[in-house]
Amino acid sequence: MFASTEDNTDTSKESKDSKYSKDSTRLRSIDYDPYGDLTTATLLPDGSNISPWNIVHKYQGKTLRFWIITLACISFCFFGYDQGMTAGVNTSNDYIRLMGYGYIDQFNEPHVTNGLLEGGIVAIYYAGAFIGCLHGGWVGDKYGRIMGIFIGAIWAIFGAALQCTAMNIPWVLIARVINGIGTGILNSVVPATEVSDHTSRGNTIATEFTSNIFGVVIAYWLNYGLSFIDGGNSPIRWRFPIAFQILPLLGLIGAVFFFPESPRWLAKAGKMEEARYVLWKIRGCDLDKTDIEMEEIKEAVIAEKNFKHKNGATNSWTMAFGLGKGGMHITRRVYLIIALQVIQEWVGVAGVTVYAPVMFRAAGFSSQKANLICGINTIFYTISTLIPVWCLDKYGRRNILYIGAVLQAIAMAIAGGFSHLIEQGSTNPAHGIVATFGVFLFTFVFGATWLCVPWVYQTEIFPLEVRVRGAAFGVIGWCIGNGWLTLICPVMFQHIGSWTLIIFAACSLSTIPMVYCFYPETNGRKLEDIEHLFNINSPWNWEAEKNYERHMKEKETMNMLRMVC
Repeated sequence: MFASTEDNTDTSKESKDSKYSKDSTRLRSIDYDPYGDLTTATLLPDGSNISPWNIVHKYQGKTLRFWIITLACISFCFFGYDQGMTAGVNTSNDYIRLMGYGYIDQFNEPHVTNGLLEGGIVAIYYAGAFIGCLHGGWVGDKYGRIMGIFIGAIWAIFGAALQCTAMNIPWVLIARVINGIGTGILNSVVPATEVSDHTSRGNTIATEFTSNIFGVVIAYWLNYGLSFIDGGNSPIRWRFPIAFQILPLLGLIGAVFFFPESPRWLAKAGKMEEARYVLWKIRGCDLDKTDIEMEEIKEAVIAEKNFKHKNGATNSWTMAFGLGKGGMHITRRVYLIIALQVIQEWVGVAGVTVYAPVMFRAAGFSSQKANLICGINTIFYTISTLIPVWCLDKYGRRNILYIGAVLQAIAMAIAGGFSHLIEQGSTNPAHGIVATFGVFLFTFVFGATWLCVPWVYQTEIFPLEVRVRGAAFGVIGWCIGNGWLTLICPVMFQHIGSWTLIIFAACSLSTIPMVYCFYPETNGRKLEDIEHLFNINSPWNWEAEKNYERHMKEKETMNMLRMVC
């Protein structure tokens, strides 16, 4: 198996680099390694301990990264579908009657009378996701990303099966908690930035979120199609969409054990040769590039082991409450990413995703037409997610957030202002059209800017030892923002109507000083170097940049000395 990989290697590179000589099926050169217990010879990496069925043996470089990202996209598609599906389920006539939070009038139009109950059924899903995040981070750090994906998918399947067969409120509440636990675990361990080059991490996450919003598109159009069955009164309208989410989860379970583990997790687990082999294949069998990156990973592993020895083990409690954090300031990072995720939801996207039919009905459209407009809106939403694939790694995280904040505020102000005119009795159809345009503009801008950045950021700013657990806190922030907003959003629509959208606009503007002061730029910087943006006492961004520049100058000096020696 391994010999066949070597046969495909560019022979010109071998002849060009005289330090390698043939030894059976591997290339050999013994170099001095100053890292003691991590000493390795410069050999062609050995993957014999990895299952022969693993795709890492068959593919390399861009092709291997493509398949790894595809696996992540399946999970993100489920994640998006699950959110989009909820919007259609909430407006299903049979579901409203069964749950008892509204009634259907003589025109077959649904009306919500208990917004708190409707919001509570939606929001409890995020309580489950909160639990899943905490356990998912622990599973991902202890047992690896692959096992974390498997366990998360099992939980999600069980929850979906219970939910689609629910017959009363307690049943659906328990089912949504279980389904949420699976989502929380998956969101904690799936993002594939650890296998991405430092110049393309944003591109990777942006691609994953294109699949995420594609899942929303599938959900909305499936719900719209099913609304024609029995005049929208059939139980199929809500039971089938819930059951349908099981399909991508079965795909995850069937495929995940054919994929390689994260090389950084393998290194942390002491499986240095396996880590080197996986990294070598991911980097297109470029041995020089692989060995340079492996040295940086080893240094990070050693630094974190020394930190752990000096300050004690780091777990979710110590991360959240600052116990034994030493000079790494893990707790500050935790609250930075939680705050970023919470405010991401409060710019209005949670309301649009789950309650878009309510917004379009407020703009003067019938229930069925509102569902049709939702489906069209999600198509534009999906198109917008292609923009950060191109620009996120080009223009940086902070600039994208600034642009998004301004345009989102303008869009929500337009939607809120013209919806308010309709609430005041306006019968001008142009007002409904302009309000709808505002919602369309908001979702397009959000998909192009704020959708991806917090999810990229949370995978970049934590050290290797707690990277998955740290990202899990970002998902906790997402749970808090979503759960809080989806719980009270129906109540807000009932009591303050279009002013809800004005509040969302104000939240967008409030993010500009927050990002400017507290969130350093991570774009184009290696994961191991980003550490020096946060291991200082000052919380201010400008101080972080100074510390980073000092580190990079010291690193450059050390590299020059190594070359001389």
